[in-house]
Amino acid sequence: MEAKVMKIALIAHDAKKDLIVKLATAYEPILKQHELYATGTTGKRIMAATDLKIHRMKSGPLGGDQQIGALISEGAIDLVIFLRDPLTAQPHEPDVNALIRLSDVYEIPLATNIGTAEMLLRGVKAGFLDWRKIVDDMKERPINL
Repeated sequence: MEAKVMKIALIAHDAKKDLIVKLATAYEPILKQHELYATGTTGKRIMAATDLKIHRMKSGPLGGDQQIGALISEGAIDLVIFLRDPLTAQPHEPDVNALIRLSDVYEIPLATNIGTAEMLLRGVKAGFLDWRKIVDDMKERPINL
């Protein structure tokens, strides 16, 4: 059976860029097996520190968050890692909120902190890639506890 390639978006606010670079470096063997997307500066920093190939969008404040959101709405993103800085006001906060909302609307796994990001990447490594089918099955039949 051929390995499933996931489309993973990597985004980080300025205060979290060093952390997402460390994450990408640590999980490079997993990430290199998938198709990666990132907002401008985040993608540039990750590519400078790793051998990962990344489709770079615009910088977040210049519309990159919206570009990733559009990909989510088209079913072209399978997982989002968005390391947010909750302690600093962001000039593009409405775009950030819209991206998070779209992840929820389209049932896209979303990590907004390093702990959740690691759990998701470990799930990807373990082969938990059929989440869309699981979500669809759950919508079709009620859960009996």
